[in-house]
Amino acid sequence: MLRLTGKKLIALVDEEFEDLELWYPIYRVREEGAEVHLVGPEKGKKYIGKYGVPAEAEFSFEEISAKQYDGILVPGGWAPDKLRRYPKVLEMIREMHVAQKPIGQICHAGWVLISAGILKGITVTSTPGIRDDMENAGAIWKDEPVVVDGHIISARRPPDLPPYGKAYVDALAAK
Repeated sequence: MLRLTGKKLIALVDEEFEDLELWYPIYRVREEGAEVHLVGPEKGKKYIGKYGVPAEAEFSFEEISAKQYDGILVPGGWAPDKLRRYPKVLEMIREMHVAQKPIGQICHAGWVLISAGILKGITVTSTPGIRDDMENAGAIWKDEPVVVDGHIISARRPPDLPPYGKAYVDALAAK
């Protein structure tokens, strides 16, 4: 039996997501049996990644409830700067945080967690470009490929995807 059979995840999407940072974790959790729903501002809209890979939102933010899901994946790229502007996205992140459900964030995705106000005292990593933002939000920032602090799993950039994918799967399997 696959370790994530029966688990349901949200993968957030918006324009200019980092292609690998969206799709690699999705395929990794699907390999372990998880069901993943792509969730964006508009249901049925195709969002285009920084390098041209499309991702179609199966649901809009307003159509789902974080309570029905076991975890969430936030991609990097420029999408996080857009995603953090939606109150429903911030609400989902806060609900996942309170419920201690795995929250995966890579590269610039930390901006979404910053805007949700959940990083005070949390040890994380990100692209070095937002290190100051992370620390100003109260996070303890480390320059490591992957950092796991409880239910928050963070990574820096695409070369860190293999250990990030494993760490996220391990966290989700443990729930």
